[in-house]
This record gives sequence, C-alpha cells and structure tokens, in this order.
Amino acid sequence: MLPSLFTSGETARPWSVPRAALYGAGLGLLAALIKLFGPFHAAERTLPFALEIGAAVLAFAILCAGAALLRNLLARRLQDTTR
Repeated sequence: MLPSLFTSGETARPWSVPRAALYGAGLGLLAALIKLFGPFHAAERTLPFALEIGAAVLAFAILCAGAALLRNLLARRLQDTTR
C-alpha cells in the first residue's frame, strides 16, 4: 500500500527520513551511472568520475529526505487541524 496524506481516522505513520535518503541515494547512483555510461554521454567530462557520482548521490539523498520531512510536517499539521 502506498502512503498518502489521506487519514482514515487512524493515526498517520511518519515516513522514515533516513530510509528516504537511502532510497534517494540509490536513485542518484542509478541516475549518475546512466548519465555517465548511457548512449548520450559527453565525450569530455568536466568533473572527475567519482565526484560526479558522489554529487548526484548526495543531491538525490537530500532531495528525498527533504520530501519525507515535508510530508511528515504536512501530515502532522493536517492531523492536528482535524482534531
């Protein structure tokens, strides 16, 4: 079952921010590898290989952790206003 902001009378479970960051890091790694080894990669790289992968992993991890934090904040506020 996918988590959502819909509350059905029971308390909403908060999303795990570290888990979201880990999933984001995995997505960032996949995106960086596709970019580096895909059919449309640039012949010359501006950043070293490891730095480019690290930057993508960190960016996606921060993005997903931020999304989980925002969802938890909104769910908590919506839950407080319905009481």
